[in-house]
Amino acid sequence: MAGEAVELLGAGDEERLDAFLAVHSDSSMFLRSNWRAAGLVDRGGRLEGTYAAAVDEGAVVGVAAHFGNGMIALQAPGGRAGRLAAEVVRATGRPVGGLVGPGAQVVAARERLGFADRPTVLDSREDLYALELGSLVVSGGLREGRVVCGRARAEDLALATAWRVDYSIEALGSPPGSELEGEARASIERQIESGHLWLLRDTQGAPLAMSALNARLPDRVQVGGVFTPPGLRGRGHGGDVVAGQLLELRGQGVVRAVLFTAADNQPAGRAYQRIGFARVGDYHLILFAD
Repeated sequence: MAGEAVELLGAGDEERLDAFLAVHSDSSMFLRSNWRAAGLVDRGGRLEGTYAAAVDEGAVVGVAAHFGNGMIALQAPGGRAGRLAAEVVRATGRPVGGLVGPGAQVVAARERLGFADRPTVLDSREDLYALELGSLVVSGGLREGRVVCGRARAEDLALATAWRVDYSIEALGSPPGSELEGEARASIERQIESGHLWLLRDTQGAPLAMSALNARLPDRVQVGGVFTPPGLRGRGHGGDVVAGQLLELRGQGVVRAVLFTAADNQPAGRAYQRIGFARVGDYHLILFAD
């Protein structure tokens, strides 16, 4: 790292940023999707962020981005994560709501920022999975029409919001209440409008499971928000809703999908492996309590 400089990226730096992130694409989907959606100018919007990059002879070799929602996303291999996290927080001056990225990098950034003992609502070591969609495994239920997967519609808003609230409490440790309900509704509205939310239904139209995209590029996606109500679990619906959405996206030119799930959530891991996903690395998600 001797001789490296730290730069704050801006308009005009998109190509060299993405040239670096593309090499680490499976664990950089938030970073790649966010800059494409919101650019590199930080006005404080939810997906807008300040990007602090380690640069060696003009090439980006590491980056930490601090977004308007408070999250810091990392892709800073080679021991750079702590330094870049500190630099980007110094640049933004905004509170840190959480950290996300490759496991060891998140640990290093947390320590450098002095947050080792800071309370969390979620501190989850995750398994990162990836799938080339040519190897997608589709169940007999989907192939034979016993279950059907399709994009959520406006009339699904109330149900999907209730499910997102339950997902957020269960998977993310979110405290229940009106604030969470409002955030969940706004998130579901965005995903329905953008076509990034799918529901699995039975032949009578009753909903069985839900899945979303939390990052998208033209040729690859990151799946998130997979939820099956407790009373319907153990029947393969979680795997089917993900397979159904990816089958549709494969027809639109998407060639690769990634997702992450808690390392101790073995049922979810097995469900994703059954449809073709393979573990490709460690990931870590931290959400701070204050």
